[in-house]
Amino acid sequence: MRVVFGIEVNKASSEVAMLVNGDKVHGYTMPNDSIGFNRLLGDLKTVQNPEIVFEATGVYSRRLQAFLEDNGYAYTRLNPLEAKKQLDSLRVCKTDKIDAEKLAQSQFVLNRKPTYVQEELYQELRDLSRFYQNLTEDIVRTKNRLHKVLQVTFPELESLLSTPTGKQYWNLVTAFPCKEMVLELSSDELSHVI
Repeated sequence: MRVVFGIEVNKASSEVAMLVNGDKVHGYTMPNDSIGFNRLLGDLKTVQNPEIVFEATGVYSRRLQAFLEDNGYAYTRLNPLEAKKQLDSLRVCKTDKIDAEKLAQSQFVLNRKPTYVQEELYQELRDLSRFYQNLTEDIVRTKNRLHKVLQVTFPELESLLSTPTGKQYWNLVTAFPCKEMVLELSSDELSHVI
C-alpha cells in the first residue's frame, strides 16, 4: 500500500489530500498552526512510510517543513515553477483542493525522491546572506536618493571633497543639507562647524 499526502500550502491554511494507491481517501483544510499540524501528524501516524509532497511557498511552507523535520518525516518540496509545469497537464481548473490532490497524484506517476534536508546552520547562513544582500541594496538605493536630493538642494557639496564618501562628507551633509545654511553663517562660524 502506497500513501501520498499532497499539501497545497497558503498563508493561513493548507489543503491536504491523502491518496492511497492513487485513489483519494481523505481531504481537508487545516490551519497552519499547532492544531492543524497535530491533525496532520495524527493522519501521518496512521500509515507506514507516507510520501509527502508540497510546493515551496517561501516563508509559508517553512512552518510545514520545520514541522515535518521535527517529527522525522521525509518530504518532497517542489520548486513552484517545476510544480506548475508538472501539474498543468493534470488539472482542468486551478483551486487549492485540486492542486493538493494533483500534487499527490503526480507523485504516483513521477516517483520524485525526497528533498535533501540541509543542516539548520546552512539554512541560517542562507537567510543571513539574503538579509545582508537586502540591506546592501537598501543602502545603495538610499544613497542614490540622497544624491538626487543633494543635486537639487546643494550640488556644490559633492565637489568640496575629493570623494563624496566618508565620515567628514556625511558630517557636512548633516550640517549643511542646503546652501542657504552655509550663507547664513559668518566665516568664523563656518570654520568652527567644519
